[in-house]
Amino acid sequence: MSPYLLFSFVLGYFLLLLVVAWYTSRNSNNDSFFIGNRSSNWMLVAFGMIGTSLSGVTFVSVPGTVGSSGMQYFQVVIGYFLGYIVIAYVLLPLYYKMNLTSIYNYLSHRFGIVSYKTGAVYFLLSRTLGATARMYLVINILQIFILDSMDVPFWATALVILVLILLYTFEGGVKTIVYTDMLQTSCMLIGLIVCIFAVLNIMDLSVGEAINQMSMKGMTEIFNTDYKSPGFFLKQIIGGAFITIAMTGLDQEMMQKNISVRTLKDSQKNVMTLSVVLLFVNLLFLLMGGLLYLYAGANGLAVKGDDLFPAIALGNYLSTGIGIIFIIGLISALFPSADGALTALTSSFCIDILGLKRREDLDEAARKKTRLTVHLTFAIIFFLCVMGFKWVNDKSIIDVILKVAGYTYGPLLGLFAFGILTRRTINDRLSLIVCIAAPLLVISLDLLNNAEWFAGKLRLAETTATALKDFSHRLFYGFRIGIELLIINGILTFIGLWMISSKAEAVPLPVMDEVKEL
Repeated sequence: MSPYLLFSFVLGYFLLLLVVAWYTSRNSNNDSFFIGNRSSNWMLVAFGMIGTSLSGVTFVSVPGTVGSSGMQYFQVVIGYFLGYIVIAYVLLPLYYKMNLTSIYNYLSHRFGIVSYKTGAVYFLLSRTLGATARMYLVINILQIFILDSMDVPFWATALVILVLILLYTFEGGVKTIVYTDMLQTSCMLIGLIVCIFAVLNIMDLSVGEAINQMSMKGMTEIFNTDYKSPGFFLKQIIGGAFITIAMTGLDQEMMQKNISVRTLKDSQKNVMTLSVVLLFVNLLFLLMGGLLYLYAGANGLAVKGDDLFPAIALGNYLSTGIGIIFIIGLISALFPSADGALTALTSSFCIDILGLKRREDLDEAARKKTRLTVHLTFAIIFFLCVMGFKWVNDKSIIDVILKVAGYTYGPLLGLFAFGILTRRTINDRLSLIVCIAAPLLVISLDLLNNAEWFAGKLRLAETTATALKDFSHRLFYGFRIGIELLIINGILTFIGLWMISSKAEAVPLPVMDEVKEL
């Protein structure tokens, strides 16, 4: 498959994005960048957020999980659905009632400036690491299958892609991203569906026949009933719900698009529509994974995991057209998460850290100059992080970084939960200590629970490694911590905040009526 042909389609796709960006960013201002002037159409936001919620990691990794764990990932997806209900009917009423541009302003009103800055910094750290990890995964695939054969160095690929993202988000921000996300989600879903039918056709199977073959190979199992396993269905469902609450409902990038919708009712329709659509889209990704494993088995291909989809789609196994569609689908899955992250990080830093909206000494032009400078700075940080992942050159770094993102959302979960569910006030100056201590305790707990991995990384002597592993087994009775790590982190933060709190008769809780109704 010609890399030059694939590259020409990638370039054409970028040009289309730039045209859309130019059209939608006309007459834009700071409010357009931050919240889309609160005039976004809820249907466009809901559709575009499919791509943001999935990302390139989902496009590549979810199909790859079918070979090792069947369709157990769908347990987490069920949890996502429950989490979106909480976002729609608990968090969104809070954000709209307080007329927030940055959702972390809630922490300022509820606790004080230290809690506010702490929440914002945790978001900045987590989103930067998570977004650049996802970028690295996709950029590396483009590099291996297209640009290496054209003698283009990795740093140039990363730089050009970031410049292109910068160009179409520089002026319009959220106002532009709502439309580019819609375009990119369309391309991603079309690519996924076309690839499914292409593999079915080449294997001469119907959907029913393919599912029967997957079932015989144990690839259709959804629910894991082993309570000691990290994949136990209750842990996966509950963990999935809290991941959505924390990593969507308490994430400025995701909520920035929701609060750009004109009314609360429309924003709630956006979230609930998204939650239902994601159930079906993730099923399609899992079906795609099963088909790819059937195809690989039938053709003696020894590929699995993250390598499965790109190796088959971009190798000489399917048609050139399918390879083109896969590449367009892949970059369409990448950019809704990358462009949204870049915009949200700019918004959060300008509003939460610099206090741009509170600066009465700055006119609109000065605020815009500051915002553009911050936007460019985060693009440079993105480039450095992507190059850092390349320097490490270890695929497992993606899983590690995503786990770190789970650590950083724990304090946010604890802060918002304590604010919404209690009427107590805290010693604001001590909140930072609590929010640092809780993740450190969770990291220690996770390392103890995964003693074998820990010993291997430190290259400990065999006797020491065995003793550590035995200690871990006795301590946890063979129980393996999985997706619920975020919940533990949030609970520890909540307990810590309770310890530095005192009873208060009157605390402004604009969301309590909505919580009671729910």
